[in-house]
Amino acid sequence: MKPLLILLTVLNFSLAVCAQETNKSAVKSRKDIKRAKVNAQIRAEEEGVIAYHKHFAFGIKLISDGFGFTFEKGYAKSVKKSTLFQLEIAERKHQKEEKQSNPFVSATPFILGKINFFYPVKLGVQKQFLLGNKSNKNGVSVTANLGGGIALGILRAYEFEVDDSTGRRFIRYDSPDKAIFSNPVGLNPSGPGLGKGWNHLKVNPGIYIKPALRFDYGRYNDLLTAIEVGLAAELYSKKIPQMVNNKEKQFFFSAYFTFMFGKRK
Repeated sequence: MKPLLILLTVLNFSLAVCAQETNKSAVKSRKDIKRAKVNAQIRAEEEGVIAYHKHFAFGIKLISDGFGFTFEKGYAKSVKKSTLFQLEIAERKHQKEEKQSNPFVSATPFILGKINFFYPVKLGVQKQFLLGNKSNKNGVSVTANLGGGIALGILRAYEFEVDDSTGRRFIRYDSPDKAIFSNPVGLNPSGPGLGKGWNHLKVNPGIYIKPALRFDYGRYNDLLTAIEVGLAAELYSKKIPQMVNNKEKQFFFSAYFTFMFGKRK
């Protein structure tokens, strides 16, 4: 009986030692994997390679005929290819717009002959292709972006305030007294505030296409800091009335410059 007990004791002890060694090996293996991952990230940072699963970014956009703001959500398929989902809100101005001030009263400047504010709202998708990665963490990553989507041309009526014998009132181009719209001399005109014209909105749907180059110069790969330059072409279902006695356009072509900042994961 005693030899059997001794054998069982030795066996249990051996199993316990083996289990302990296995646990130590597993912990060591996990630490090695984690250390290898950290080392790979450090090498990637030093080499400038940008690798991520997704990102989000905001942008401030300067357009050849206006300005705007963008929001972007991106998903990487590989180091070299990504899909970008974008929302953009902008304001386009007509080249003939010229602000004027009333010299007789202190009033908001107005634009003589302006019919509508024009706000393109775009929702689209771009494909991003890596052209050149960073040579180091202080370098620049260059990508080519190409895509498009739907555009909603929102028209907000331009109303300026006039003051005559009947009192102060707001005039817009499609109002009954539009005859004085293009020549409100002697009526002490002033421009509309931000709250005017929203009750006379019109929506003109369309499509757009947008090729671009993006230069990402962020020092840290988990942060996105980039400049994007590109072109945009927009086609709407109907012509856009912007200014009196000027040709209404249905197709718009522009160049733009965007400063972008965001974060990667």
